[in-house]
Amino acid sequence: MAAPFEMDDIDRRIIAALQVDGRRSFQRLADDLGVPASSVRYRTKRLEDAGILQIVGIANPLAIGFDRLAMIGIRVTPGTARAVCAALAELPETSYVIHTTGRFDVMAEVICEDVPHFIDMLNGRIAAISGVVSTESFFVLEAHKLSYGWGVGSVRPAIEEPGGV
Repeated sequence: MAAPFEMDDIDRRIIAALQVDGRRSFQRLADDLGVPASSVRYRTKRLEDAGILQIVGIANPLAIGFDRLAMIGIRVTPGTARAVCAALAELPETSYVIHTTGRFDVMAEVICEDVPHFIDMLNGRIAAISGVVSTESFFVLEAHKLSYGWGVGSVRPAIEEPGGV
């Protein structure tokens, strides 16, 4: 078993700064944090390798031509939730898959081009996953907030964008 990943205040400040601006250069981060650029580069790579940090561009799917964004609640056969989650995570349409409590055992966010694509994905592929008992779909009508920047403990973003964060 791998040793727990130890993060310090600088790691948390790097994460917080990159959540504000993922394109910020290592040199600018280093200047703002008061550490060498080589340390920022090394720490960022270490955080990525550990699966703690992922730097990606996030687009609003509804704004770029995907007509169907939905959350799907899934009930599964007892003992199969993790396997169902793993199978769902392999589908290119899923952007978010969680094992949860409550009315559903699993929740998945899916992004499809149109209704026929959604029907094929739901009835053809999700329903065929071993362990899936039933599904309930919740279509997104409008996206009012798409945010992937949450806090890292008590650390606020170390660098504020012009006009504030």
